[in-house]
Amino acid sequence: MKSVKCSVLVTKHGHGLRGAPAVAADIMVGERLSKTFFKFVHGRNIVYNQCWEDPRLDRVALQLTPQDRVVVITSAGCNALDYALAGAGHVHAVDMNPRQNALLQLKLTAAKHLDHGQFFQMFGRGKVPDWKTLYPQLLRPNLEPEVRAFWDRKGDMFHGKGRRKSFYFRGTSGTFAWMVNYYVDRIAKLRDSVNALLAADSVEQQQDIYQQYKMAERLWRPMIRWIMRRDATLAMLGVPRSQRRHIDESYPGGILQFVIDRVETVFTRLPLKDNYFWRVYLSGEYTPDCCPEYLRPENFQLMRTTVQETVTTHTSSVLDFVEQHPGEITRFILLDHMDWLTREPGKKILTAEWQAIVTKSAPGARILWRSADLNGEFVNTLRIKKDGQECDLGSLLEYNRPLAEDLHRRDRVHTYGSFCIADLKS
Repeated sequence: MKSVKCSVLVTKHGHGLRGAPAVAADIMVGERLSKTFFKFVHGRNIVYNQCWEDPRLDRVALQLTPQDRVVVITSAGCNALDYALAGAGHVHAVDMNPRQNALLQLKLTAAKHLDHGQFFQMFGRGKVPDWKTLYPQLLRPNLEPEVRAFWDRKGDMFHGKGRRKSFYFRGTSGTFAWMVNYYVDRIAKLRDSVNALLAADSVEQQQDIYQQYKMAERLWRPMIRWIMRRDATLAMLGVPRSQRRHIDESYPGGILQFVIDRVETVFTRLPLKDNYFWRVYLSGEYTPDCCPEYLRPENFQLMRTTVQETVTTHTSSVLDFVEQHPGEITRFILLDHMDWLTREPGKKILTAEWQAIVTKSAPGARILWRSADLNGEFVNTLRIKKDGQECDLGSLLEYNRPLAEDLHRRDRVHTYGSFCIADLKS
């Protein structure tokens, strides 16, 4: 393994090379510490306050119809709502973190009981100045008990007070976004150039601004380079060490260069005018012209009616949900969670998950997933049973690589190494 080779060192006092067992022990300790910190950071928090997967790509890849029964990992719920608006028959939002489901349920309740102006203020601007009146009167009575208990404790995320005035600067990844904005404003002194980028009308204008303000030099100072290499930093972004390893082992320059290249691509090669992912990350709010579909006024009536019945939340692993679900599923959106399960003991869970998908899916079911790895087809070697015969999972999947590669190039988020679209063979 690359990290092992790079860790064989001459000791300070000249006692020779440290052996592989000692190095392996260090790596195991590092893994345990990283996992412990990751659990500490995420154990009681909303991790994601926005989705970091571009549903515009998913709509093209999924071709949703009223006959589709969809399973998606909830995350912040934005994309589950998007699939319902795109015409899916039913969307099952599944997440092991009940706080992510509580966020999606709050969005559904707010859409039903607020007017659009209030709804956009809450989830577009990320703050509700009259929260202490609005929440107890219109939202709290309509929430399920567990969800109500959570927002009773965490409603201050929407108060718009203190240093982190936006909901999008709260939670785990939101706290990191707030830190990035502090760095942009106070240390790199790049706020004017960032605002200019977000207001640019063309990619050519973005390139001119990026060069004119020398953004690469000012953004990637030694301090931020050091910070971006730390597991603790990546944990705040929801990136465990197992996922970081995919990038370090497959991308020239490792995790730091991956991040630098992705940010530069977003700023200089992709239109930012409709890139609501990076707008909210760099400003703490959406605008009416640059926001997810669920916030647009033309979709609000559907949000109040059809979507309420179309989207349901489930606090469960994907494996447990699929095994216990009584009906067939036609579409799966697995995000990037398989990156977390590529090594034992996670690999056994990943194999069982795919076994459940193969067993319980409708004929021709379509599966989307993303990966930090430059080749997301690492699942192909998993051993699965089909019709009583054991085989490689890859033999059961029909990939649409040209479409996936084309969509991946146009991904507005642009933080993944690969994007996969595969149909289960009948």
